[in-house]
Amino acid sequence: MKAVIQRVKRASVKAGELEASIGPGLLVLAGLEVGDTEESCAWAAAKIVSLRVFEDEAGKMNRGLVETGGEILAISQFTLAGSIAKGRRPSFDGAMNPEAARVLFRHFLERLKAEYPRVKSGFFQEMMEVELVNDGPVTFILER
Repeated sequence: MKAVIQRVKRASVKAGELEASIGPGLLVLAGLEVGDTEESCAWAAAKIVSLRVFEDEAGKMNRGLVETGGEILAISQFTLAGSIAKGRRPSFDGAMNPEAARVLFRHFLERLKAEYPRVKSGFFQEMMEVELVNDGPVTFILER
């Protein structure tokens, strides 16, 4: 699993009439790859929830979601599993097939919510518009 994690002041996702938004917290773009498992998704969820990427009174990244009361907006993004190493067009050979990815992304969301209940999500296999105000900017890449 690959994830891009951004500390945000706010973020939203829209797909037609469907919409989800959060205030301060983390925007997580998650790409599922061939070989990912429920175990790797559980590990990623626990890691994301436990990150201390919010500033304390001294301005150091020393606080987590629990201390700040932030939210998580998790969005499935299969293009993260793409490769642009060769040629000019991305290869998605490493991306998990949609049926398996849908099940595993749902499991990832369940694990996130089990770790921390303030989670919203995007809409699987939909064209979405994502808006965010990156706080910092602070952005991390998680790979396993």
